[in-house]
This record gives sequence, C-alpha cells and structure tokens, in this order.
Amino acid sequence: MSVKVRFAPSPTGKLHVGNVRTALINWLFARAHGGQFVLRIDDTDLARSTAAFEQGIEDDLAWLGLIWDERHNQSKRFDRYEAAADRLKAAGRLYPCYETGDELDRRRKVQLSRGLPPIYDRAALELTEAEKAAYDAEGRKPHWRFRLEGKRVAWEDLARGHAEVDTASMSDPVLIREDGLFLYTLPSVVDDIDMGITHVIRGEDHVTNTGAQIEIFEALGAGVPGFAHTPLLVGADGQALSKRLGSLSISDMRDQGYEPIAITSHLGRIGTSDPLDVAGTVEALGAGFAFSKMGRSPARYDTADLDRLNAQALHAMSYEVAAPRLVALDCDLGEAFWSAVRQNLQKFADVIEMAAMVRGPITPIIEDTGFAEAALTVLPATIDETAWSVWTAAVKAATGAKGKGLFMPLRLILTGQAHGPDMATLVPMIGRERIVQRLKGEAA
Repeated sequence: MSVKVRFAPSPTGKLHVGNVRTALINWLFARAHGGQFVLRIDDTDLARSTAAFEQGIEDDLAWLGLIWDERHNQSKRFDRYEAAADRLKAAGRLYPCYETGDELDRRRKVQLSRGLPPIYDRAALELTEAEKAAYDAEGRKPHWRFRLEGKRVAWEDLARGHAEVDTASMSDPVLIREDGLFLYTLPSVVDDIDMGITHVIRGEDHVTNTGAQIEIFEALGAGVPGFAHTPLLVGADGQALSKRLGSLSISDMRDQGYEPIAITSHLGRIGTSDPLDVAGTVEALGAGFAFSKMGRSPARYDTADLDRLNAQALHAMSYEVAAPRLVALDCDLGEAFWSAVRQNLQKFADVIEMAAMVRGPITPIIEDTGFAEAALTVLPATIDETAWSVWTAAVKAATGAKGKGLFMPLRLILTGQAHGPDMATLVPMIGRERIVQRLKGEAA
C-alpha cells in the first residue's frame, strides 16, 4: 500500500516543538516508505485563523526541510463537511442537542456527586419534535452530537501495539457547535477519506479520540486508516512540556540561531534507540526512521542536547554550505578561516566574533606590559604556519614563562578572548602588522 500521511495545524498561533515533532514523524514515516506528506491547514475557525500564522507555518516547515507533496485548506471544503453531516443526520447518527454550557456543567456535577462517570446522558434523543420546535422558536440553536455505538473499538497501533477504546465510556462527541462551526473531528475524518490518508500519526493524547473517529469512518462507509500514537514530550526535569511550549516556537528558535538539522535530528531521535547525533540531512533521518525504534516512555526534551547537536552540525558544515551565510554576515575570510573557527562555534553567528579576532578591531588584554614588550622583541619577521611555534619558543626563552603562563597571555593579547581557535592557525591570518599593534596595546 502506498503511504500517505498528513499534518493538520491550526493557523491560530506559531508552530512549536510539539507541533513540529508530530509533523516531522509524519514526514519521516512517509519518506521511509516512499510515500506522500500532506499539509492540511485546519482553518475552519475563521475568527481565530490568520493569514500571518498560516504563512508562518509554511515558512517554518520549509526552513526545516519538511516539504509537502499536497496542500489543502479546510476552510475551502465546508461543502464536503455539510454533505457528510447530512448523511450522518439521515442515518440517525448525528442528533441536535439544546443544552447550554451551564446546564451541561450542572449535570456533570450531579453525576460526579452520585459517583457516576460525567458522560452525556443523551437526553436530547428523548426530545419530541414539538420540544425541538419550541427551542428553535425561542432562538436557542442546537449543537450536534455523534451517537456512538458504545462498543469496544480496537486497532493495531504502529507505536503502541494493540489498542482498544470502549466508546460506551465516552460522551457522544460534539461535531458541530451552536454557531454552526465544525469542530475538528468531522472535518478531519472527511478529509482523511477524501484525500486517501493511509495512516494517522499523532500524540498519544488522541487515543480516546481515535475510538470515536473510527466509528465516524465506519458510519460514513469508509475504510479505516492505520494509526500511530506517539509518546508526548516532557522537559529535562521529566515534567510535562505542554505548558512551556510557548517559549519553544520554531520561529523563535530560528532567531536564536539554531540550525534546522539540529532541531529535526533532536526531535526525530529523542525517545528512540538511535544515538542522539546530528543527521547529515533530514532525508537521511527519514531513511533510518522506524516506529520499532520508538520507546513507550515520554520523550525527554533537553535544550542541552539540542545545543550539543547544533554545535555538532556547525562543526561538520562544509565551507561550500557556510560561504553564502558568511557573506551575508560580512565574515567570509576564506575556507582556511572557516576550517579554523567552525569547531569553536555553538551558533553560526559566533563567527562574527571569530572574524573580529582576525581582522579586528579587538581590544587586547595585557596583564603584564613587560611580557608583551618581550614578546614583541622576539616576534618573527615572517608570520607563516610555523611562526607560532617559533615565536612561543622564543618568548619562553626570553621570559621564562611556560605552559598556560606562556600561551594564555599571548592569546588574550592577540584575540581579546580566553578561548578560541588554534593559535597556530589563527596567527598567520591576523598578520604581523595587527600582531605588532596588539602587542603595543592598540586596538587593531
């Protein structure tokens, strides 16, 4: 069977790591099986959906390399949802309910006080046509519920194994609100049918919903897709990450300097048996994807791991890939420079500081002017790849300094930093003129 999956975000906010992990797993599964990935914008809530958020979703996915094969907007498919609703109404599976939110809340409290499960009692099914007409006459609009069969719904979950949901323990789900707005459930099923979605992959918090949705697939006379419900994300402390996702939007992470391959490698490999290393490409990540590698425990999202992968991605980045970005930052000092500094980068923008070490201006840090003067006296006339070793040997002989007491003062004078690239490589790039100026304490 040809695999076809979908990601259906709502354009009511920014994509965060929780959203993107779902999109990524769908994309990886599709690519691992030579299938298709559908982007389906869930914009049925016209009041809250915005074009800006919709564009942001596209920009974030494209930046991460998660390119879609098809794209749809649910707001353009209301006729299909109306047709499905009419079919369910005709079959007696979708029925009108006139209770207000306050009335339903009072009923739930009574049920709980009696030790009963707080599920809808289907009182609306007992309404006569006259009672419905009276509600309509007073201007009360119904919401519409799907009548569940009250049976055990079972499926073989790709991520969880055998799964069952007893729909007798659930309230009949509301599919259409009082204002006529379709809630997520019905449009999702209709679209999955129309678009030929073969597998629905999402978080394990949707397991119960799946039991109801399978009944809707069957009520509409459609085949049921496969399902996979993946473990949710927790923070490094093991606590639920959901309340903190607002600070983990993909656009913010892009602004903070994270590499897309670091983000996808992190989200694609946490909670699996694969080593937590950066992948060469997102396509390579997809080639190695399998649900059999995914554990059942929550996936632990630790920013420290992401930082490590980000540095790893930069350390492996070729000059050909880096060059356009170096040019954009006015830091393209050649391939030798990139090779010398990339191992010291945590974020790409760190290269700005590295370029300043070479071409200045930097403010030298001189803790001992006598040491600096002695170093200037023995500075080689020619600064080439051998200059550092020749020079440090001469400085050692002239001052008696050795080890850290020799190398650290020179690094602080020449770069203004206590850490950085290999000095033997850096010194020829700095050049003799700047070295002399910095040894004299001049910003250069």
